[in-house]
Amino acid sequence: MIAINRRQKLEAMLAASPNDQMLRYMLAMELDKESDHERALELFRTLMSDAPPYVPAFLMAGQLLAKLERANDARATYQNGIKEAQKQKNDHAAGEMTAFLQALD
Repeated sequence: MIAINRRQKLEAMLAASPNDQMLRYMLAMELDKESDHERALELFRTLMSDAPPYVPAFLMAGQLLAKLERANDARATYQNGIKEAQKQKNDHAAGEMTAFLQALD
């Protein structure tokens, strides 16, 4: 019997529900853990451009970009995420991203 890993399970669930933001977010996180950073970033980008945007994706994309030493991209991602979090009245996420943004400077 072939063992199915977490990424494969998430991909299978996404095949049935391709617009599920939580599944796409979880897959992006799993890809990041597997060091498939560019694919993770691409998934985060799709989540950030959804209607409505998925606010946690801004935070995690910003952190990943900072880890990859892409500070300008991380800064822009946090700034956009803060605006979106405020628009969605998610003060907690806006505060978290503000702290990460300040840590970049």
